[in-house]
Amino acid sequence: MQMKRPAIKKVRITSTKQVKRRVKVQRHVHEFEGSTKLAEEGADRHNHRFAGVTGQAIRVGNSHVHEIELEKTDFLNHFHNLKKIRTGPAIPVGNGKHVHFVTGQTTLNDGHVHQFNFATLIQSPLV
Repeated sequence: MQMKRPAIKKVRITSTKQVKRRVKVQRHVHEFEGSTKLAEEGADRHNHRFAGVTGQAIRVGNSHVHEIELEKTDFLNHFHNLKKIRTGPAIPVGNGKHVHFVTGQTTLNDGHVHQFNFATLIQSPLV
């Protein structure tokens, strides 16, 4: 089955102000991976691993942050989510690149939560 291509609307641009208003800029994102801290006691003591991609950069003062919404950690007879997590501001690492520190808590599941902290990976590592 062939998919239809969306129609392209031609826009006549008469000034540079119009260009600035009509162009949506895609901001960078970061990959991340991490592990939660241990939760529960005895034989039930465990942690979870997770990985994903942040949302686009959100300007805050002289820096920016990213939001993280992750549906599921790895499976150990239950999942946890990372909901409405915000990174810290950019931390320069040289060559114009940066990372972000992230700290927070998973959603409640199976009667417990997990704390976590990690750093995002460098944005656009090959560019």
